[in-house]
Amino acid sequence: MPWPTLKFTKNQVNKSGNILLRGTEDYKQVLWAIDVLDNWRSCHGYPINTFQSTLRQKLKAIDQKAIVAQRLKRVFSIYEKLKRFKSMQLARMQDIGGIRAVVSTLDNVRALETNYRNTRFNHELVAERDYITNPKSSGYRSVHLVYRYKNPIEPQYDGLFIELQIRSRLQHAWATAVETMGTFLDHALKSSEGPKMWLNFFSLTGSAFAHIEKTPPVPSYEDLTKEETFEAVIERAHSLEVRPKLVAYSVAAERVYADKKSGSYHLVILNPKEKTVNIRSYSQSNLDEASKEYSQAEQRIADGEGIQAVLVSAGSIKNLRRAYPNYFLDTREFIRGLGRIEKLLKKSANNGFTSEQ
Repeated sequence: MPWPTLKFTKNQVNKSGNILLRGTEDYKQVLWAIDVLDNWRSCHGYPINTFQSTLRQKLKAIDQKAIVAQRLKRVFSIYEKLKRFKSMQLARMQDIGGIRAVVSTLDNVRALETNYRNTRFNHELVAERDYITNPKSSGYRSVHLVYRYKNPIEPQYDGLFIELQIRSRLQHAWATAVETMGTFLDHALKSSEGPKMWLNFFSLTGSAFAHIEKTPPVPSYEDLTKEETFEAVIERAHSLEVRPKLVAYSVAAERVYADKKSGSYHLVILNPKEKTVNIRSYSQSNLDEASKEYSQAEQRIADGEGIQAVLVSAGSIKNLRRAYPNYFLDTREFIRGLGRIEKLLKKSANNGFTSEQ
């Protein structure tokens, strides 16, 4: 089966986004809008796939232990973004198709970023956001490069946007913990929505991790020294019982139900209440089927079922767990990060901070 191809114009794509955002009593229009969105989203599969092939080649010389993953943006996330940015049109949304590289160190983040900037590329770099030099107030840190796709072999996909995220393992651990805690609090902490005490904890921890990686602290914490930041993180982690909560949630990592089929794409369905993860795999030729079942799972979410779903490509199930640990409620890397902060504090109490991170 060939890759999904575009069936609708960009004007029709924008119209479908407006219908889904504003709502209508015309059921046929709603079904049409869903069909358009499904097709538009699934058509990003081919560009993402070619991008990840290039990314893996680049990483061979930079970080052979890097994690590469790709995903199609969830309908809920698309809807929320359209709602937040009133002037945005669906066809202009730049992260429908996303690919991520998680590398070992900050130096490797910069090496990969430099490689992309300095290498001739058919695709046009249309946006760049350095959330490491300029971290978000939430504590989020990563490098985002957005490309407009161009391929003379498959010109039908020209103009689609692909977002490349490059982050270190420590930055990835932070983002995973935010999403996992948000799942159980039933708040979009990732979008800076939810209890202030948790938002403040994660922004503060993001600043502590920035100190570890010797990058600028998170806004509003610039006046705190490294030691003061570390002390505040450990104090709040204890008061919020962060570790025992995250350890309890990670039980789901041991209850994974995967079908026996192999494939490049995986539909991951997390049931936080039951602490279970179900995975169904698909070959590249069955991406259309995968996209339809993804949409069905998202409809269950829209109908009120307490699950989360995402369609991703990350190779084996083992790599999938490494690339998307939040869907396995696995925050061990983040917990280790907190332990690292504690060790640095103890060392500071005895000898003062050194250049060692």
